[in-house]
Amino acid sequence: MTEIQRLLTNTIDELNVQEKRDNRPRFSISFIRNHPGLFLGMYAAFLATLIVMLRSETLADSVWLLLVLFVLLNGFFFFDVYPRYHYDDIDVLDLRVCYNGEWYNTRFVPSELIDRILQSPDVAEQQKSQLQKMVATKGELSFYDIYTLTRAS
Repeated sequence: MTEIQRLLTNTIDELNVQEKRDNRPRFSISFIRNHPGLFLGMYAAFLATLIVMLRSETLADSVWLLLVLFVLLNGFFFFDVYPRYHYDDIDVLDLRVCYNGEWYNTRFVPSELIDRILQSPDVAEQQKSQLQKMVATKGELSFYDIYTLTRAS
């Protein structure tokens, strides 16, 4: 493992701890706060469906199934999952992208990581100058930008 990989991995681990990214579902009402109209629409549609089912002779016996499905499906909206970031996920496009998104392209690295890389005696001068050029060109760097430094070596 190169020094840049080690520093990048340590930064990712620090972010996971700071942001409580542990892949565990947590109860949250953020869905209601973020999408109140959709939430009310879901319940209005549920009540309309319930009324139709209760008034119908053929569907009245299966109302319990509607209730069970509605409770189970709504349960998912009340849980948030904060996926862990991993160094190995950088530049990997597979099913995990659906879960994690491409966080390494959209998330900017803390300036402390750039300072640590530039101050480290174990990082080659060529990589340091390339990093300085990237900072001068882009301003803020993503995790993928730093990752490309490890691939160039």
